[in-house]
Amino acid sequence: MITEIAQIQTRPGQEHQFEEAVAKALPHFLAADGCDGVDLYRSVEHPSCYRLMIPWETVEHHTVTFRGSEGFAMWRALAGPHFAAPSQAEHVHSVLVPDVGGRDRSGPGPRGGIRG
Repeated sequence: MITEIAQIQTRPGQEHQFEEAVAKALPHFLAADGCDGVDLYRSVEHPSCYRLMIPWETVEHHTVTFRGSEGFAMWRALAGPHFAAPSQAEHVHSVLVPDVGGRDRSGPGPRGGIRG
């Protein structure tokens, strides 16, 4: 399992419309082969900046299967007009980090990550 983290800068004043566009595009993501959910985060310090986080079974499920689909075209048609610049995406995977405080962090958190 990997997670796509897309950094999206929206046009100032279009944040609400962008959030509505993501809500409309959500079924296209959830129907995509290999997609395991969608989370959208908005920056507190920079309100026009968002992070779209999507767990995928593999990088190829995102970069090949989804990007070549009608669902991706619909996502871009809905959300793209609100982008101030091209989105920047990277793929990450979870790693365990030793806890210096002695707490047990061996179990999965809400999405398989580390509990706090």
